[in-house]
Amino acid sequence: MSAGKFLRKVVIPVGAAVFLAALFYPLCVENGMCDYLKLWILAGIPFGIHRMFVWVVPKGLDLGGTVGVLAMNLLIGGVIGGVILIWQLVLAGYYLVWCFGTVVLKLARKCIAK
Repeated sequence: MSAGKFLRKVVIPVGAAVFLAALFYPLCVENGMCDYLKLWILAGIPFGIHRMFVWVVPKGLDLGGTVGVLAMNLLIGGVIGGVILIWQLVLAGYYLVWCFGTVVLKLARKCIAK
């Protein structure tokens, strides 16, 4: 695995997840306890909002209805993005194990060849 592929498939998704979790963690702490569902949804918004195929467009609603529809769009995007975020972290773990196994095999072959 090249360094660019490792960076793209492991470092960037894990770094983005850690950054978003650190950014949104203070918003999710209530009475000293973290609400992990809220953290998952908030961290998933950047991953899922652009993957939504259908946006509910508020038409003919007052200000409260428009804000409610936009909040629903963010909630749906956060749930979709949360699933995508988990999937990318699972893939990052898989690629990390695969890369580590490849390096170990190469080192083992060099040691055996000597």
